[in-house]
This record gives sequence, C-alpha cells and structure tokens, in this order.
Amino acid sequence: MIRSMTAFARGDKTSSEGALTWEIRTVNHRYLDTALRLPEGFRSQENAFKEVIRDQLARGKVDATLRFDTEGGEKAATLNVDEQLVQSLLDTQAKIQGLSAQSSALSVSEILSWPGVVKPEELDFEGLFKVAGELLGETLQDLLAAREREGARLVGFIEQRCDQVEQIVVAVTARREIVVDGARERLMQRIEGLDLEIDPQRLEQELAIQAQRLDVSEELDRLHAHIAELREILSSGKAVGRRLDFLMQELNREANTLGSKSNDAETTRHSMDLKVLIEQMREQIQNIE
Repeated sequence: MIRSMTAFARGDKTSSEGALTWEIRTVNHRYLDTALRLPEGFRSQENAFKEVIRDQLARGKVDATLRFDTEGGEKAATLNVDEQLVQSLLDTQAKIQGLSAQSSALSVSEILSWPGVVKPEELDFEGLFKVAGELLGETLQDLLAAREREGARLVGFIEQRCDQVEQIVVAVTARREIVVDGARERLMQRIEGLDLEIDPQRLEQELAIQAQRLDVSEELDRLHAHIAELREILSSGKAVGRRLDFLMQELNREANTLGSKSNDAETTRHSMDLKVLIEQMREQIQNIE
C-alpha cells in the first residue's frame, strides 16, 4: 500500500531488568533521516537500531526515542551495598567517638547516602539489547500500519483530484472547435471592417497558422496520459513519492502551456482550475513515502 511519511507509534515491554519504551515519530523528508535518543548503556547499539529502521522505512525524518526504567522491572528491588566501605565508615566513626564524646553516630540513611556505599545494580545489557531490538521491530510494524492508513487517505484525496482534472480535460477538448471557429470568425470580421482586398490563399495560410497556435490537443493528450500514469503509480503500492513529485511538475507544465495558448476566457478559467488542483495534489504528495 501507499504510505504516508507522517505517523506516530509507541511500544512498551517489561523485562526482568526493567521497563522499555520506544516512541517513534516520522514526518516528510526527501530522504531517510534517522535520529535516535538512547539511554546510557544502549548507545553502543545505535547502528544496529538504525539498520532495523532502514529495513522498514524508505523515506522520512525519523525521531526514535528509547526509554529504560529499572523500577519497572520484574526483579525484586534490592540494594547492592559495599559492606567493606560501610565497615570502614563504622570503624572511623568509632575512632571519632573515642576522641570526642559529643560526636553523634551516623544514621542508616546517612550511611546509605555516602558516596560509593550503594553500588549500581549490574544489568544484563546483552539481554536488554535483544529485547529492545525486538520491541523496536514491533513498534515499527505499528508505525507502518499508521502510515498505511494515512497513505490510503491521501490516495483517496489524490484520486478525487484526478477525476476533476479529467473532467476539465474533457471540457476543454469539447471547446477546441468552438475556440478555433470563434478566432476565425473574429479575424474575418476585422478584415471585412478594413475594406481591403485579401488574397484568399494567404488568408487561409494565416487562419491555419492561428489555428495551430491555438491548438492544445497535444497538451490535452499529455494531461490525459499523465493522469493515467498517476493512477497506475498509486496502485503500485511501492515507495513512489519522488516519482509522483516529478509527475506533478509535468502536469503543471502542461497546465501552464494550456493557459498561455488560450485566447478563450472559459479555457483560461479551466487552466487556472487545473493549476489549483495540481498544487493541491502536490502538497499531499509531499507526505507520500
């Protein structure tokens, strides 16, 4: 399916070591640009995590944040106390109390808050890396689902505009003969008003040249072909954002040429409507992967 580049997903998992949370936000970008925010201890896995993201996403600016909370772990909360350091503190306290009867004893909280007494718990980071990688893959699947849902909405919007463009092409095609005949009639009226003797062969040449200048059949054919290609691309289900963006440039070029050749108010209005529709499609295509 066609995917949008704008989406958000969040994934949570609890291991024996703690609680892990991935939050991934993506917005439109010309290429794939990944920025990771990792807690201390996980930064060695940055390249591995980026590789997982590259396997799933083709374009977009990706902001992925991993959070790790040891308090959410399944293990019972324990304190690793440096008993040797505590004993040294108590021995020192006893010496001080022997020198001064007024010295007060250290409380348990004071001992525990002493630098180095409570040692950080040893974590199984290898196991955590595996869990974090699995959770990243699961969160990316949720992100892809969100991008596909938004992509489906964008496809519906663009197909509606394609229908409107085709209606305009049909309307302009129907006016082609009317426009040429009207230009011919206006030219004949001006000539008659001048009361001049005109070479019929030269007149026919001038009329043919003017009809050629007003002929927009090639532009209409290309507009029709571009819309058919646009529909085909949308049904391909691939990462086609760049190709669609190029196609919008081609559509806009034909709409501009159509307007520049027009000497008919109705055709000029249709040309302006075309450019509005193409710009609306272009804005939405900027979000397609």
